[in-house]
Amino acid sequence: MNIGTDKKEKFIDGFLSAKSRKLVSLAFAAAIGITFLVLGCALPQFNNWWPLFVLFFYILAPLPITLSKRCMNSFDSTSSACLEIAIFLTTGVVVSSMGLPIVLAHVSVIQWGACGLVLAANTVVFLTILGYFYVFDNDDLDYSMW
Repeated sequence: MNIGTDKKEKFIDGFLSAKSRKLVSLAFAAAIGITFLVLGCALPQFNNWWPLFVLFFYILAPLPITLSKRCMNSFDSTSSACLEIAIFLTTGVVVSSMGLPIVLAHVSVIQWGACGLVLAANTVVFLTILGYFYVFDNDDLDYSMW
């Protein structure tokens, strides 16, 4: 057993906590999703940048849930109107982002291959956003201090 390797492994294990590893995994998944989106736009057979408009949906998707956390104490089993509206708005954003490339492909603005890559990107990015809320949904951050 090499002593230098043990020290390096202990350093890495100490440096990357469980949340840090999860954050790095989420960043890697988001990078894969954005790569799918750019491939759907930049490949020579597609060469159309209209699908990049789904980036607006990526920005809008987490906002309702984030803002609803300020209206309620926690995501308990009890339901609140603020949470229900936030889930409804988030669902609308996600469905719209899935529908945009399909509509663009249907009217022949983009090709169906690009549509498939954009839909794959949407799936990966929205699962990453969902994973973020599952990983970091705790009461460490108190919004009432703002």
